[in-house]
Amino acid sequence: MNFAASGGGWRLASLGVALLVSIPLLTLLPAWLVAEGEVWRHLADTVLGELLRNTAVLVIGVGLGVLLLGVGLAWLTAMCEFPGRRVFDWALMLPLGIPTYVLAFVAVGLLDFSGPVQSGLRELLGPENVWFPPIRSEGGVIAVLALALYPYVYMLARAAFLGQGRNMLESGRILGLAPWQVFLRICLPMARPAIAAGVALALMETLADFGAVAIFNYDTFTTAIYKAWFGLFNIHAAAQLSTLLLLFVALALYGERRWRGRARFYSSGRRASEFRYKLKGVRAWSATAAATLVLALAFLIPVAQLVIWVAGTALADLDERYWEFVAHTLMLGALAALLTASGALLLGYVNKLWPGKMTGLAVRMATLGYAMPGSVLAVGIMLFFTWTDQGVDALAQRWFGVSTGLLLSGSVIALLFAYLVRFLAVAHGPVESGLERITPSIQQAARSLGAGNREILWRIYLPMLRPGLLTAALLVFVDVMKELPATLLLRPFDWDTLAIRIFEMTSEGEWEAAALPALTLVLVGLIPVILLVRRSAK
Repeated sequence: MNFAASGGGWRLASLGVALLVSIPLLTLLPAWLVAEGEVWRHLADTVLGELLRNTAVLVIGVGLGVLLLGVGLAWLTAMCEFPGRRVFDWALMLPLGIPTYVLAFVAVGLLDFSGPVQSGLRELLGPENVWFPPIRSEGGVIAVLALALYPYVYMLARAAFLGQGRNMLESGRILGLAPWQVFLRICLPMARPAIAAGVALALMETLADFGAVAIFNYDTFTTAIYKAWFGLFNIHAAAQLSTLLLLFVALALYGERRWRGRARFYSSGRRASEFRYKLKGVRAWSATAAATLVLALAFLIPVAQLVIWVAGTALADLDERYWEFVAHTLMLGALAALLTASGALLLGYVNKLWPGKMTGLAVRMATLGYAMPGSVLAVGIMLFFTWTDQGVDALAQRWFGVSTGLLLSGSVIALLFAYLVRFLAVAHGPVESGLERITPSIQQAARSLGAGNREILWRIYLPMLRPGLLTAALLVFVDVMKELPATLLLRPFDWDTLAIRIFEMTSEGEWEAAALPALTLVLVGLIPVILLVRRSAK
């Protein structure tokens, strides 16, 4: 079999994509060869201990919060019958459409000392009779992130509970177990792998978060990376901090695998959703009240407040500059969606036609980027592009006597590369799911008719994968619109997006001015959530 027929060129292309995506991670490691003793002594004497403590406390607090909210609400909507269950079943996914930094600035704007809630209480009860817990606190940032990220656990835990066999639950009842005992002894252990995966996703988002912790002035490694880069103007120190943050991410992933272990659970018989505990009286209305409270805090109240702010400032904010923000955001989202979906198609197609160790390794390498925070990616990409620009400039001066300057650093290319690395895993999921539905007999029939690899891809796989590719492109498009740290660190000068506009306005405490771009992001962010809800319903 010749090289072309065995897919050698295609496999090399997929491996090339994987190596390209791995560049930011590989670039960070040599940063430790640069001595930054004075910077590290300064960090150790001032903020390093606080960074370690804050990051650890944030991870533990948010982890417990999303576990409690996600699993509890998933159990209620999947296994219990109470007033409003059908609405809460899908509505509790809606907070996924709100970026964490949007929920953060709405919470601060509403609940701060000068906000409408505390001001109204002081007018109603008198200043001396009002005590309100400070929102700009450790508890405040943990609560906001838990409310924003619990849907990751809720979706996966709910799917796990719905897929459990009814026979096991009936066996628990026959043995005389109360509903809460069935939950603890049967359902929860069976759902543990899905719950662990959801908690890991939430913790990775927590470690990667920059906007929310910056609004709360709560220093973590992401804010330290930004300050080292733009405050100390030391990208090597930022790279070294980035590797420490990656260590936290690796520990979170390792903890998820250890918690999940090798547990495998298989269900038989009818779905557990056919068997629900019917709550009555106080228990039923308590379940409704709990679900309503979470939905109100995480979605309804923030969106309502954004609408109120927009109603008062929209005419002033809808200027030429705002439409520039929109145009930049849409352009970046569209280009990144096209680029990332194409990369996912290449990886999935090669892995489908020529499965093996090399293609499997290429897929795993290419999808590691989602575990890397945007700030870490930005540092790695900037280091690599800076070295590349310096090398090209040196060669141009030697050979042609001209200086090329900075070709890649601080360009749109750097941004698109960051989005490709960060969100290739997001695009690969829907594409891989679509490829699994294509039977090998279709490919064999095409080959028997003389079709080559390109014809099979273009005339067979591409039309059949259209729904998966559209889903992948849409998910990446929305994620790119919301991405803050990578965009903030890598964008060209005076080239802002809606996310950057929100960050700049919230940094100055101008909540009303940030409301219009925030509401725009929320409305667009609801599109993939609606798709998830429809797929879940099916």
